[in-house]
Amino acid sequence: MADVWHEFGSDLTVAPSGDIATSGGSNLSQQRILRRLLTNPGDYIWQLDYGAGLGRFVGQPAAAQRIQGVLRAQLFAEPSVARSPEPAIDISADDAGVVAVQIRYSDATNSSTQLLYFTLGGV
Repeated sequence: MADVWHEFGSDLTVAPSGDIATSGGSNLSQQRILRRLLTNPGDYIWQLDYGAGLGRFVGQPAAAQRIQGVLRAQLFAEPSVARSPEPAIDISADDAGVVAVQIRYSDATNSSTQLLYFTLGGV
């Protein structure tokens, strides 16, 4: 099922036809995962426990195991993430405090392996 194409922190995207672009399949799954991971709990008024609030880790000493636990719990709350094989989460931090997150998971709808990469902190 298609939905509006919207990447977290960005404006809506316009399709070549001039309409609002739509997203589906693995792209939609990744957009929903990012939205879940970057939304603060309590900010989504229709579901107060929605969101991982990864932004709260910015400026804090990197706690890879704590971040990994939060990620894993939120990934399993997303219907498009297969439970088996279990998602692989790699977290690294540099000297400037930028935390890089790489998530490899299996898409529950088509069993394809998906890779999601983003950073927390930095300029």
